[in-house]
Amino acid sequence: MTERHLDVAKLQRRLADFAAARNWQPFHTPKNLVAALSVEASELVEIFQWLTPEESARVMDDPDTAHRVTDEVADVLAYLLQLCEVLGIDPLAALDAKIDRNERRFPAP
Repeated sequence: MTERHLDVAKLQRRLADFAAARNWQPFHTPKNLVAALSVEASELVEIFQWLTPEESARVMDDPDTAHRVTDEVADVLAYLLQLCEVLGIDPLAALDAKIDRNERRFPAP
């Protein structure tokens, strides 16, 4: 596989270009993107729903299941990145700030 440099902004641009080429922007409202994000997250949950904790820890051992998990993770991330783009949120800055708040809120013993 060819190594390529991927970053959040580049992925957001690819997603926006993909949607624009299909005239999907009118449908990419925050409400619709959140709904789609929820659906995709639920599809990820469905894969794990009836697994034991031990089975869930080995989910990537089965190539077919690993492919499904990987695809659903990609779908969740795609909708989350599109939502961030529409709302003007820098997802990495938001996560960094949230980790900072959590470190203050839940100090290590």
